[in-house]
Amino acid sequence: MGITDRYRSAGDLPSSIPVFPLQGAILLPRSSLPLNVYEPRYLSMVDDIIAGDRIVGIVQPLGSQEESPQAKGHPLRGTGCVGRLSAFSETEDGRLLITLTGICRFDIAGECRTAKPYRICDVNYVPYIKDLVRGHGQDAVDWPRFLHILKNYLEARSLSADWDSIQRSPTELLINTLAMISPYGPEEKQALLEAHDLKARAEILMALAEMEIAAPDSGTGSSLH
Repeated sequence: MGITDRYRSAGDLPSSIPVFPLQGAILLPRSSLPLNVYEPRYLSMVDDIIAGDRIVGIVQPLGSQEESPQAKGHPLRGTGCVGRLSAFSETEDGRLLITLTGICRFDIAGECRTAKPYRICDVNYVPYIKDLVRGHGQDAVDWPRFLHILKNYLEARSLSADWDSIQRSPTELLINTLAMISPYGPEEKQALLEAHDLKARAEILMALAEMEIAAPDSGTGSSLH
């Protein structure tokens, strides 16, 4: 049984959750997001999460030049994703290195008044309830085309890849992970997050990759594992 498989319905998740506004970052079901937490407000949040149900939402701020706006009233994008804190460790200098595993997307329904230094929002999971079904929609993805475009993209960028691992990866995990680590801006990341289903998310990734291939820039190369 996976970390997120205990959540089978919207009722298994809290209706009010702490949220971590983070520009350029998205979380998707059953994919992992590592975070380096050092700000006092978020160190406090993680302490409370560890002591509670280990649930937190990741959402992008709207129209911000800051990675995570200081103002509690700064507008947030309407859709985020809730995750479970699945690993954490503390560094000698007091930072927390945490990993969140995505569970289900949500729409923000309102914000709670709180004396906490971080934000707490009322959320609605119902529009995304199929996120709780492992692998939902992955059979509809054009897997051969997706791999072909991914290979062309990596070659155009002089990137290497562990193709054995890629081909063994579950379709859902690969697509969601690539969406999360993709080098695109906040708008593209939000479009990937809000994609109706896995097929639509794959189509967006392929379209973005094809545009990049058509207008390549110089790069030093790297690797994808």
